[in-house]
This record gives sequence, structure tokens and C-alpha cells, in this order.
Amino acid sequence: MTAADQLRAMAPVLPAPRGELSRAVLRALRGNGGTLPRAEDLLQAEPYGDDLQLCLYVLYELHYRGFDGVGDLCEWDPDLLRVRAAAEDRFLTALRADTPAAKSVDEAVGALLVEPIGDDGHSVSHHLKAVGELWQLREYVALRSLYHLKEADPHLWVVPRLRGRAKAAMVAIEFDEFGGGRAEDIHAQLFADLMGDLALDTVYGRYLDAAPAQALTTVNQMSLFGLHRRLRGALVGHFATVEITSPPGSRRLAQALRKAGAGPAAQRFYDEHVEADAVHEQVVRREVIGGLLADEPALASDIAFGIRSTGFLEDQLGEHLLASWRDGRTALREPIGDLVP
Repeated sequence: MTAADQLRAMAPVLPAPRGELSRAVLRALRGNGGTLPRAEDLLQAEPYGDDLQLCLYVLYELHYRGFDGVGDLCEWDPDLLRVRAAAEDRFLTALRADTPAAKSVDEAVGALLVEPIGDDGHSVSHHLKAVGELWQLREYVALRSLYHLKEADPHLWVVPRLRGRAKAAMVAIEFDEFGGGRAEDIHAQLFADLMGDLALDTVYGRYLDAAPAQALTTVNQMSLFGLHRRLRGALVGHFATVEITSPPGSRRLAQALRKAGAGPAAQRFYDEHVEADAVHEQVVRREVIGGLLADEPALASDIAFGIRSTGFLEDQLGEHLLASWRDGRTALREPIGDLVP
């Protein structure tokens, strides 16, 4: 088997459709013909719903590892790109309308530095630390695998769009995210090790069918920001949010895993983020954001939007998870094992 064949064998399988829009896109990717969704149908779809979000996720995945049985030329197929553009327009327009505005980047960043006291109603890490059960931890990790197994990848798309201080600092942080040159320390690999400790399948994209729309939006957001040069400020805002809020949340999740009796590999991922992201927080605030604003002050509103919209989507996901768990039911679209209530 050639190296190319091995890579294709590692590609995830196409998911099941969640509506007429995603059914048409998946049919096209399988080479089964049919008519792709019209722009007007996409622009009228529920922006945070399963059908539109699965369309976006599948079309974005063509820029990552693709899918088993889907040809590489689909990545730049003009008809599929037109579908993606209309779906992106619907998602981005809704996100701009629903995201609370910030007066300035300083205000948006300052809000990230204020830790909620206790469980504020949508803090998953507070819940898991205080009363979380093993089955809930496994569900959370399974959902987050769609994000963390590609965590640093879309942020790299912004590097050629930066210069000077912002570019140097961004690359320095990303070097840590990719293990400082050591494959076994790549953060995506550490997350796969965490999944293995929790007896979860570590195959890339394995839990896509189980993930609700609220989880897909958080992944699609960073792909959307990363793929568009005009949204480079929003991607920096997203990146800053992740790095600034990571240490306290990671500390609570590491404590939750210890309490649940998870193994050392499961604990290491979050322990690593407590230490590394505490340093990254300072660098991203002073050098990445500071450097970008020094070069392009007109991007201030986009940076603030990236920060606030990330919080908005994360809150939606948190509220869905906690509402399900407090009712004693799974937050997933399908069970992932025996440890389900």
C-alpha cells in the first residue's frame, strides 16, 4: 500500500444525512448525482440546525482529511463551493446578528479574564468537576474530539495573513500546540491518548454522527474564520478566546478526570493545557492581538466579534449538555457505549 493509499484509508467515512440539504450534498460527494441545494434554500435554513451545520462540516472537512471514497477534486469543485458559500452566508449572518457586541477589544478580552464563580448555568467544566459522572465525561470528550483532533490546524491558516509581531507570536504558540517538534506531544495526539484512557474510539471523525448541531457549530466556526482571509481578525479573536479561557477550565476538567478515576493519559491533556496556555495567554494578548492591531487597527471590531461569537457558541453547547445531563439523559444523538443512563 502506498503512502497515498494509507492516507486515504485513514479518512473518515461520510456521515448520515440530517435533512434534505445535507442529503443532497452527501449524495453528490458519493457520486450519485442529483441536484445540489439551491442558494435560496440554504439561506432560509435554520442557521444553527443539524441540516445546515452538517452541510458545512462535511464541505469544510474536504479541506482537512476528506472522506473515504470521496475524490480529492471535490475540495475545489465549483458547484460544491457555491453551496458552501451560501451556507456560510446563512451561518455568518446569524452569528453576527446574535453575538453580543463589545465596545472594544479590551472590553471583549477583559470579559474573558473574569472567571464565573461556581456553575453559572452553562459551565460544563464546573459541572463535571462538582458532580460529573464518568459517562458524562466520556460524552464530553467524544464530542470535543471533533474539535481537539484538529484543534490547531485551522489557526495555522492565519499565519500567512499576519506579519511581524503577530506572525512570530502566533507561530511560537502553534509550535507548542504541535508538540514542539515531537509527534507524541502534539496536542491532538494527547487528546487521542485521553480518549483511549476513557475507552473511546480514537479514529478521527468517529463521533460525527453522535454530535448534536451545537457541537458542530463550534468546529465550523473556526473553519469558517480560518478559510477566509477577510475573517483573519475574527480567527485571531477565536484563538485568543481558546488560549485565555483554557487554563482554569482545563484545571477543573483535570480534577474531574482524577475524581472519576481516569488514567494518566486522560489527565495529561488537561494538565498540559493548564501550564502551556497560562503562558500562551500573555503572548496572545500582548503580541498576537497587540501586533495585529498595531498593523491593522481597522480589524478591532472583527477581533472582538471573534471573541464574543466564540463565547456565544460555546454557551449554546454548554447549555445543551447541561440540560441533557441534569435530566439524566444523553446529550448525544446516539449512544457511545454501556456507560449511558
